[in-house]
Amino acid sequence: MIAERAPGTTERLDAAVAELQGMILSRYPEASFDVAPGTDPDGLYVTATVDVADTDEVFDLIVWRLLDMQVDEGLPVYVLPVRPVERVVAERRERTT
Repeated sequence: MIAERAPGTTERLDAAVAELQGMILSRYPEASFDVAPGTDPDGLYVTATVDVADTDEVFDLIVWRLLDMQVDEGLPVYVLPVRPVERVVAERRERTT
């Protein structure tokens, strides 16, 4: 699911977000996204919720393109891959029983 335009974004940022979401969806079609402005640092934050054991796999998929966007294109866009809360809770329960 691709998010609607977040308040205060530009077409370039929207295109960058759509590209990053597309890259993630190509490997993880069940991924969902939340896009919101952030302030540390200022920019647009894409939280990608993906049901994987290790979120580094998701970040590894987009890291080089993300760096190009940030450094070469000057776009303040950031991606935070996270796991679904339900999966985290279930794994914690398994460890404590």
